[in-house]
Amino acid sequence: MSTKHEHAFKAASHVAESGAAAAIVSASPLVGTWTNTDAATRDLVKVVIAASGSGISVDAFGACSPTPCNWGSVPGIVYAANVSSSPAVAFSAQYTFSFAQVIVVGHHAGKHLVVETFTQFTDGSGRSNYHSTDTMAK
Repeated sequence: MSTKHEHAFKAASHVAESGAAAAIVSASPLVGTWTNTDAATRDLVKVVIAASGSGISVDAFGACSPTPCNWGSVPGIVYAANVSSSPAVAFSAQYTFSFAQVIVVGHHAGKHLVVETFTQFTDGSGRSNYHSTDTMAK
């Protein structure tokens, strides 16, 4: 016999301020073409973020030669700084390839966008899953 337990965890950041209007996260601070500040990167060279309905589309480009590899456009999710704010400060998106799954997350850091990728290989190749961090600028 199993008993269902509901967890009522609420951090202060999960509670809207008194009288706050319903907030819809605005993607506009993240929208645009972000290029890696390291021209010699072996990771992502560019990320293009576009508004798409209530979310975003993310188009990532990997470091390939002679031209960057377009990973394609996938839906993304935008995140505000708290439950009552509207401007997007971060995003996430997920890519599924025949050989790997990649989670892409990014957040504003001043005038830059710090983008992290978490790659899990699914092809049985024996490669280690890995994480990378890239700094992008518009």
